[in-house]
Amino acid sequence: MITEDPKHQDIHEYLAEMEDIPGTRVFTAKRARQGYHMNQFAMSLMKDENRAKFKADERAYMDEWPLTEDQKDALIARDYNRCLDMGGNVYFLAKLFSTDGIPFAEAVSTMTDMKFPEYREMMMKGGRSPEGVRSIKANEAAAAAKKEDR
Repeated sequence: MITEDPKHQDIHEYLAEMEDIPGTRVFTAKRARQGYHMNQFAMSLMKDENRAKFKADERAYMDEWPLTEDQKDALIARDYNRCLDMGGNVYFLAKLFSTDGIPFAEAVSTMTDMKFPEYREMMMKGGRSPEGVRSIKANEAAAAAKKEDR
């Protein structure tokens, strides 16, 4: 249980709370370790010669890195949510967006259930409402309570 006294917080419980935020992957130390090589791969795309090599044969270039097959598959599919789940950091992955010639906001829109024009409009209007996106556990409890009321 997380207490108000930071000296008495259990780190594992604190980190578990981070996993309760719907649609959010907090970049923890565990994720940083898990995605280290994927993020280093992405950073390599800052160099012209590496981008050219990658564009010529994505798979061959990725095979030069100690990436897992799941990471390679997610990168090839440009499944950024899977990349984040496996330790990718959106700011490192931005090098891949850029290599593909895709603006950051458009790439990020692929991580939502919206097309880019809808996503852009929503963001221009102040972003997504926080209602219903604060706690997975609370959402599940509310859905269960609603079911019982029927």
